[in-house]
Amino acid sequence: MSLSLLLPPEGLADLLANWPDEPLVYERGATALDHLVSPDHLDEWIDSGCVPAAEIAVMNAGPALNSGAFTARGRTDPVKLRALYRCGYTVRLGNLQRVVPAFAAMSKAIQRETGYSNYVHAFLTPGGEQGLLHHWDQQMALIVQLAGVKTWQLWKPVHNSPMREYQESFRVWRDDFIPAWEAAGPDLSIDLRAGQTLLMPRGWVHNPHALNSASDSVHLTFAIRERTPLWLAEKLVERAIEQPEFRRIITPRDIEGPALVDRLREARQALIGFLGGLDLPEMAALVREATVTELEYTT
Repeated sequence: MSLSLLLPPEGLADLLANWPDEPLVYERGATALDHLVSPDHLDEWIDSGCVPAAEIAVMNAGPALNSGAFTARGRTDPVKLRALYRCGYTVRLGNLQRVVPAFAAMSKAIQRETGYSNYVHAFLTPGGEQGLLHHWDQQMALIVQLAGVKTWQLWKPVHNSPMREYQESFRVWRDDFIPAWEAAGPDLSIDLRAGQTLLMPRGWVHNPHALNSASDSVHLTFAIRERTPLWLAEKLVERAIEQPEFRRIITPRDIEGPALVDRLREARQALIGFLGGLDLPEMAALVREATVTELEYTT
């Protein structure tokens, strides 16, 4: 199981060959994914109380509620969760690849196919309601609509190529963002229907809602954590720990004033020399192994 379950052949070719930087919608059609998960499956999972409380978020056009709103004695309380849903709250079931074996296998297959780690969340939104408000993400997202209709109002990126540690939504948020976006209107508006997949590149502002629909919306978001040159640089620098000169102590008196400038200069020169001596074919083999095994990093 891989990306071919989420995209038709032309969509898969677009993604892997071009990695588009603008949103695209594809007719997914029925795949094995439809046998793996459905709205009924998710309902049954919720009602069983087996969804880990730590992987649940509940929101209604605002911040997520405290977990006490849907737990009892530290465990998910399906009665409370259902009551919130009936009151218009969106329920997010997070990181399905951690708790559902079939999704774990699918996540591993996608990582082997792309070299990118990934995760999948399910979002259940009552008809006529909204969960999350305007924001942007720092990775490519494949949004797979399973039931109902979800409207995605989209605006072009505010910042180029955001990352988790750089230009992430909440780190650079301004109170005038939403009024300005609403006044200008979206650059693109998509009514995503069951059987369709929205490919949304990182950085695109989105305001997803089911306000225009009487039916409940259920979708999966597959977030694909892209590799960057910074990630490669981090991998190159990691090897420096093997050299004694990079493990020696810098004394407290050297972590201020002119002495610190000297230490930085020395470290920079040592790093340049170290990087110049690396065996790049050997490094390439190590980095390739990391692409298909490493699950978390600050993209």
